[in-house]
Amino acid sequence: MNEVWKQPSVSLEAYRQMIGQEIGVSSWHLIDQKRIDLYADVIEDRQFIHVDPERAKETAFGTTVAHGFLTMSLLSVMSHEVIPPVAGVTMRVNYGFDRLRFISPVRSGSHVRGRFTLTEATLRKPGELLSRTAVSVEIEGEKRLALAADWLALLYFS
Repeated sequence: MNEVWKQPSVSLEAYRQMIGQEIGVSSWHLIDQKRIDLYADVIEDRQFIHVDPERAKETAFGTTVAHGFLTMSLLSVMSHEVIPPVAGVTMRVNYGFDRLRFISPVRSGSHVRGRFTLTEATLRKPGELLSRTAVSVEIEGEKRLALAADWLALLYFS
């Protein structure tokens, strides 16, 4: 499996036995202004609440906040920390989200982490598995989540 994954491989049977269980919680990831600015440049969304700390001080947030899609994009790195690769999988691709909600803003300087629960692992056809994971992103020191999602992936076997 790709060296991106931080966990040892598990069999398909072992993976499917994880359905309904929390798979794991990632490490904390810093969302600082540098990361927000780089992301803003990449997606060409430079709304002041993201990139202008002085002007953002005047908002209800009191500072700049991360783009919701920046927080969402960190799901990949967070998932690689905790979700084990399935033995025999040659390719894993994002299939989308059935549900994605940005619940609370992530202020610049915050740390976030992902919490992952496998909710489905269904063979759709020979060599193709649909994996559904409930994921939430927590903000260190805050009660409300940054986001909650129902994330889908397709896993292909050789």
